[in-house]
Amino acid sequence: MTATLIWIVVALVVVGLYLSWTAGRLDRLHARIDAARAALDAQLLRRASVAQELATSGVLDPAASIVLYEAAHAARQADEDQREVAESELSQALRAVFSDPRQVEEVRSAPGGAEAARELSEAVRRVPMARRFHNDAVGAARRLREHRKVRWFRLAGHAPFPMAFEMDDEPPQALVDRA
Repeated sequence: MTATLIWIVVALVVVGLYLSWTAGRLDRLHARIDAARAALDAQLLRRASVAQELATSGVLDPAASIVLYEAAHAARQADEDQREVAESELSQALRAVFSDPRQVEEVRSAPGGAEAARELSEAVRRVPMARRFHNDAVGAARRLREHRKVRWFRLAGHAPFPMAFEMDDEPPQALVDRA
């Protein structure tokens, strides 16, 4: 009788430790999502700020300046539920403005343009990486949260289900080639 009781207690302790480890792992994944989302937000803000600064610098032609400024302004001012669409529209505006490599050369040849073009090319290259890190963390947390043990024992607590950030983040080829 006592041997059976000891084995039951040992089994309960092992299961408890396993569930505690799983809950800790899920908590670390949620912290990783928060950090990756903050990094993504910073990169998106940097890209919009540099694009807006370039649009107001007078280096671009007026039509390109207006298109780029409006898209960058909309991306910076977008509500959270419209953010993905606004950022995608900024990506499309960047591709439209910098579709021609000559446009990039004009920007580089203007006073201060080389620095602005370098900053913009760095920003458009970092956004896809930040988004990929965020979406990878979201995928890992989602896979763990789908396990029965997590659902049955409510190991996720009250944390919202993580959502991926889906947007068009294809950089303008002329800007990336010259980086």
